Amino acid sequence: MAEPGRAGGSPEPPVQVSIIVPVHNSECWLDECLKSVWEQDFKGTMELSIFNDASKDGSAEIIEKWKIKLEEIGVSVIVGNNDSSQPRGVGFAKNQAVIQSSGTYLCFLDSIIGCQVRREPVDSTERYTRWINNLTQEQLLTQEGDTYLCICGLLNIVVVHVTWFDWAVRVFTSHGPTVIMPTWFCSREWFFHVGRFDEGGKGVPEDLLFFYEHLWKGGGVFRVNRCLLLYRYHPQAATHSVLEETIWNHRVRFLEDRVLSSWTSFTIWNAGKQGKKLYRSLSPANQKKVTAFCDVDKKKITKGFYTYEESEERPKPKIPVCHFRDASPPFVICVKLDLTGGAFETNLDTLNLKEGMDYYHFN
Repeated sequence: MAEPGRAGGSPEPPVQVSIIVPVHNSECWLDECLKSVWEQDFKGTMELSIFNDASKDGSAEIIEKWKIKLEEIGVSVIVGNNDSSQPRGVGFAKNQAVIQSSGTYLCFLDSIIGCQVRREPVDSTERYTRWINNLTQEQLLTQEGDTYLCICGLLNIVVVHVTWFDWAVRVFTSHGPTVIMPTWFCSREWFFHVGRFDEGGKGVPEDLLFFYEHLWKGGGVFRVNRCLLLYRYHPQAATHSVLEETIWNHRVRFLEDRVLSSWTSFTIWNAGKQGKKLYRSLSPANQKKVTAFCDVDKKKITKGFYTYEESEERPKPKIPVCHFRDASPPFVICVKLDLTGGAFETNLDTLNLKEGMDYYHFN
């Protein structure tokens, strides 16, 4: 696919990094965001590409103020606008900001490279923040190759030589990618190879869908183990418009396509609510691959089976329930991490299994 660039010809010298910023009614935080761009000490060439998606507050005035300041220090600023009465959504705004930019690399300030983050407020999404910051490289990825890439955060831009890996093993674990969207950095060429963000608008998890497509096309994941981003949590964030059930359905389909399609049988670790929900969400073909549920709950184990009451089959399927030590891998694990005081993690460690081969987390 051809790579759109900025109208009017290529800039001189060529821009190395385009910082991509979608904006919609962001006046409360936009000053701090754009100030962070102004404070960068990156020695290469960079530009700021902002797309204002029908903001009704003072965002446009703030953008114009910082456009002057940034251009005074040699950072070119491209501003696009949706002048209609209704916003087109995050995916559309990101795509437009990319299309109007010209940099060789794209840094999403809102590949794939991510970084560690600091939340604001500090106690918001505490478990999630701890999870994304503490995944090991092995839990993100497996096979390797080399490339040069950069990453931008609130503090600075860092040029790093990284190892580029084939695909992530924790991509099924949470409600989003293993490296969060506001820290993404990738080449322009790769962005258009993956195929842009979904423009379905409100309620569409455009970052998760792009991340899955990225992995499908052989993309890798790498995280810079430095805190380079202040990741703000607030009630008006677009992420709150995405229904949990929507994300769940996308995650299940991706699990089926990427993992279960190559397994002939497997065990679901958790005979409770989440494990049963996963079973009911599977396609009929993958339901038949479930040989058992496993758990540590004595009542569930004593009962001995789970009956799929919603099934139209007769007799209704009954799936055995056993202790985890009596179960056979591979496992799809539906137990939440960091909630049992280490008991679950200890139980898993005793089995000496390899993540990405003998089990996947889906919790």
